[in-house]
Amino acid sequence: MNFFDPLDDHNRTLKSNVFPDNWTNPVPGGKYNLVVIGGGTAGLICASGAAGLGAKVALIERSGLGGDCLNVGCVPSKALIRAARAAHEVRTAAERFGVHTGEVDVDFPAVMKRMRRLRAGISPADSARRYSEELGVDVFLGEGRFTSSNTIEVDGRELNFARAVIATGARAAKIPIPGLWESGALSNESVFSLTELPKRLAVIGAGPIGCELAQSFARFGSKVTLLDNVKPILNREDPDAAAIVEKALVADGIALKYEYEIARVEERGNETVLLLEKDGRSEELVVDQILVGVGRAPNVDGLGLEEAGVEFTKHGVVTNDRLQTSNKRVFAAGDISLKYKFTHTADASARIVLQNALFYGRKKLSALTIPWCTYTDPEIGHVGLYPQEAEEQGIAIETFTQDLSHVDRAILDGETEGFVKVHVKKGTPEIVGATVVAAHAGDLIGELSLAMTNGLGLNKIASTIHCYPTQAEAIKRVGDAYNRTRLTPFVAGLFKKLLAWQRR
Repeated sequence: MNFFDPLDDHNRTLKSNVFPDNWTNPVPGGKYNLVVIGGGTAGLICASGAAGLGAKVALIERSGLGGDCLNVGCVPSKALIRAARAAHEVRTAAERFGVHTGEVDVDFPAVMKRMRRLRAGISPADSARRYSEELGVDVFLGEGRFTSSNTIEVDGRELNFARAVIATGARAAKIPIPGLWESGALSNESVFSLTELPKRLAVIGAGPIGCELAQSFARFGSKVTLLDNVKPILNREDPDAAAIVEKALVADGIALKYEYEIARVEERGNETVLLLEKDGRSEELVVDQILVGVGRAPNVDGLGLEEAGVEFTKHGVVTNDRLQTSNKRVFAAGDISLKYKFTHTADASARIVLQNALFYGRKKLSALTIPWCTYTDPEIGHVGLYPQEAEEQGIAIETFTQDLSHVDRAILDGETEGFVKVHVKKGTPEIVGATVVAAHAGDLIGELSLAMTNGLGLNKIASTIHCYPTQAEAIKRVGDAYNRTRLTPFVAGLFKKLLAWQRR
């Protein structure tokens, strides 16, 4: 993976921080309390946390500290999403607010340059020198490989450990479509190296990555076609939430092609042609570039897991609920072992590993309450169970919903397409799941995650004062809707008699 293209001043800065050319690996000095393979979010948290607690730590990284999040994931993608949202706001929303603008011209090279500048500016926090000089971690740049149950080799040096953490993450999967990768198809690991905007772009995969990037490129000015072999988009999300995002994508000019199979991809001169099949019919889609936004594969190759006695499958390293592998000295954290492949879950899993690996803790992954967000416009934030999951688990629920079209701040912001939907265990205020669709749903879902994590019911949210006017008021209104269900006919009758008595 080379995410340092184009090698301008910003990417030179990035490289000098996360994978410097002149780096000299240290000489191992005795046994390590912890050796971490992989310098993404999970690995960095493990290394810095252990070192901060006084452990002797080694950190091994083969391509770039910061991992996917910094280099090819959260950071660059959100920079693009914000630029795309700015273009959209000026192009479509300004007139509604009485702001008159001229024709909107997106300078795509400038957008990408801004992304590279911001990414480089964030990178010192993950730099090799910071971890080595400030945190006291032995940083090794190169391929790490287990040579036994308690040793790892890197750069011809053998590291002996008491505990080790596998945090090598996952990569974009090479989905097997004939001619796809030969056509120069992009993935999330290469799209951020673009310097010119594709005029016609096909995006394969209508999951979170595909939808986020399809919308951004459409707003930059590409003619985007979004393809998937299932229907609808974001089919794991709440159907009402997915429908709102689908409406937004169509409004942005994206052509949606559901339930299509891609037979093959051909190069015809300067054009790329996708041969599509659906219901026995064939058609062609001509584009300038393809972006693959589906599929992740765990980075287990070349690690010597067999030599270490670490069990793994095509889905990644196998762990128990305490994130311990089949080798009791070795743990795993982050995308290499987790079902939910998010930066925040990588962070949380690393904290579990620190307690369990170094201090004989009994922390469990299953105890976590994990929210997530899809950063389309509007965003979808979710935490806990969906209704179908509650049904499968035999949990009877009640659902309370507040549409943003009746929330004053959303009306004033012109952001009424969305809702807050909360599921509680029937007959109780206990929150078992929630979905938020809003411009900043990722921020709003945090309050509901806090409530679930700490056992605070929907009635407690109702009794919490929220600032007016804010979109977060929608969450309080859901709480108010729950409280109204507590006013049963019997209680209402008692109140009526009491009030009548007071008027005597």
